[in-house]
Amino acid sequence: MKKIFLTIATLVFALGMSSCGDSTNNESRVAQELSGAGATFPLPFYNVIFEQFAEKTGDAVAYGGIGSGGGVRNLKDKIVDFAGSDAFLTDSEMSDMQPVIHIPTCMGAVVVAYNLDGVDNLNLTGDIVADIFAGNITMWNDPHLVAVNPDVNLPAEAIMPVFRSDGSGTTFVFTDYLSKVSPMWATKYGAGKSVNFPCGQAAKGNPGVAGVISQTKNTIGYVGSEYAFAQKIPYAKIENSKGEFVSPSSESISAAASGEIPADTRTSITNSDADGAYPISCFTWMIIYKEQNYSNRSKEQAIATLDLIKYILSDEAQSITSEIHYAPLPAKAKELSINNLKSVTYNGVAIMQ
Repeated sequence: MKKIFLTIATLVFALGMSSCGDSTNNESRVAQELSGAGATFPLPFYNVIFEQFAEKTGDAVAYGGIGSGGGVRNLKDKIVDFAGSDAFLTDSEMSDMQPVIHIPTCMGAVVVAYNLDGVDNLNLTGDIVADIFAGNITMWNDPHLVAVNPDVNLPAEAIMPVFRSDGSGTTFVFTDYLSKVSPMWATKYGAGKSVNFPCGQAAKGNPGVAGVISQTKNTIGYVGSEYAFAQKIPYAKIENSKGEFVSPSSESISAAASGEIPADTRTSITNSDADGAYPISCFTWMIIYKEQNYSNRSKEQAIATLDLIKYILSDEAQSITSEIHYAPLPAKAKELSINNLKSVTYNGVAIMQ
């Protein structure tokens, strides 16, 4: 398999050779080296999980946090074992590739983080967020902001929005939410991995956006929740469809996924109508080819890929999510994912027997 350059990578090394006791075909095999690339949103979770998987199996996993768009391109070019994406592929995108399956790995939240002196609590509605990123609300003491924050001393300072410069599943989740709550946003900008933001400053990856916000006064931007927690950046409560101002938590993220999940798991859970739901919640996925014999990959490499995914879906791995500011998958999502893995083949023969 071709080598890829990983810009922000987690590389877990397994020393020596080992057998994989949990191997999909229940046979011993040589330890493998797997590679993936894509979303930075789940990277803190993947850092932990890939290391644990290596300790258990001997398989090494290298993952490049280059953004969802870059990960999908690498999978399309068949130079990785899997892509990470916070945005599921559209029918049109899938039509340009050999058949793939989406496996949700965890749930999380996109938070609206900010840097504002003396303000530790902030309420925002979807319309206000849309107007800020559209450049219609430009001052922190705008009357719309004051109305939903009557007890907060908002300064007469200019707002500096911060957004992603790279193709990003986090951007898709954020703009998907804005398109649902703001007709203005839906009409002028829409949802996508890349959007033409009319104002503000661009930064690469969740770490880049979080870094700009943490270092620059009067900024506001959208990041995966773990990045705000890690840098101790305050984030707003967002009004949900029930009129509740909600902070992201394992419980409020899980509430957003309480509805139906389609068989292929491609679904958006932003702006959920469930009580207590955080409105900018999402799944994040690993995407793999149904037929695993490509780019000279061995059957053992294909088996290792499925073993990795099965471990991520396990109760052991899912229990870690809430410890690092994500949320575990609902039982239905795990059930559907295992069923979908049964369709994965090597030379046309199902890998999971």
